[in-house]
Amino acid sequence: MTGNRTHVVVIGGGYAGTLAANHLRLRPDVDITLVNPRPKFVERIRLHQLVAGTHEATADYGDLLGEGIQLVVDKASKIDTATRTIQFASGRQALPYDYVIYAVGSTGAVPASLPGAEFAYPIAELELAQRLRAAMAELHPDAPITVVGAGLTGIETASELAEQGRKVTMVCGGRLSESLSEPGRRSVLKWMRKHGVTVLEEDVVAEVRRDAVVFADGAVRPSALTIWTAGFGVPELAAASGLRTDELGRLLTDETLTSVDDNRIVAAGDSASPSGQPLRMSCQAAGPLATQAADTVLSRIAGEEPGVIKPRFVGTCTSLGRHGGMLQVARKDDTPVNVYFAGRFAAKVKEAVCKGTLWGLRQEAKKPGSSFVFTGDKRSIQPAAAPQVVTNP
Repeated sequence: MTGNRTHVVVIGGGYAGTLAANHLRLRPDVDITLVNPRPKFVERIRLHQLVAGTHEATADYGDLLGEGIQLVVDKASKIDTATRTIQFASGRQALPYDYVIYAVGSTGAVPASLPGAEFAYPIAELELAQRLRAAMAELHPDAPITVVGAGLTGIETASELAEQGRKVTMVCGGRLSESLSEPGRRSVLKWMRKHGVTVLEEDVVAEVRRDAVVFADGAVRPSALTIWTAGFGVPELAAASGLRTDELGRLLTDETLTSVDDNRIVAAGDSASPSGQPLRMSCQAAGPLATQAADTVLSRIAGEEPGVIKPRFVGTCTSLGRHGGMLQVARKDDTPVNVYFAGRFAAKVKEAVCKGTLWGLRQEAKKPGSSFVFTGDKRSIQPAAAPQVVTNP
């Protein structure tokens, strides 16, 4: 602390880090520095659109960060807990801190052991999506494309490209998206079939070649471009700093999101692993984790006992191209129920959600504590018009 002021460094300028930095401004005696490797905010939930050329997926920090927040464009290479400083990959002077909010996020992970991994195109970061977009631009319109991965990122990427007339095969390596109910899955598969996507649920890719994919049974299928959306990884900053992590590399914390090794380090977003049971990596989880992390720091500054995270999920919102979508309703523990909304209504809601995330960050920048973060306490969302609804007991 400098005088009566406290310096908090937020590492990572994604949805969780940006919201946490803005929320910290609830106290006027806190100096806030946001460290991010890029000068622009990345709309990660739109990266599949960047690949398809329907959105640029970036926004300026100018109106996303509140007054007084300092932005440092650099990559943090180590948190030195002994000296309470952040070291940088560029070699710039170390940055002192009183508290750290660890919000480095996650990234796509192509298994290093996969033969031909260098021919697979992950999509989970801006530079990776830009590289993939450039490769897409060089493809013949009829060239076969393979999307590997059964999750929502794979679904959105495959559907975005299929809507543009691309010949897409989706390889799931198991059931299509466990976050969907059985009727919801059938609805997505119906959309895929209608738009010419070949969905291989049980097949597993064992090798990627420059112009093909090889399956575990030895079968070879032509693929001019193979997009990898199966699985996520996290940056190694926590481990490099001597902090305990889970098996994927997320920072181990207690239920207040405080590191089990250092009570001046608090985690938020995809890189947090509270009690070794991390939430689903998602923008939906980023909001509650961000505000909880900021509130934990603010409580410690005030000498108060921090609260604990009590996340409440409501479901998943998935785009199917620009004109279709899937809203899967879920219990508060994130398990799906047999209720979903589909069609153009769902597409409009998905677009509203994408725009709403930035709107929420801007609101928090203008007035800390004003953004809406769903906590599940006596709140519900009612559709404005009668959408296509399917229920199954």
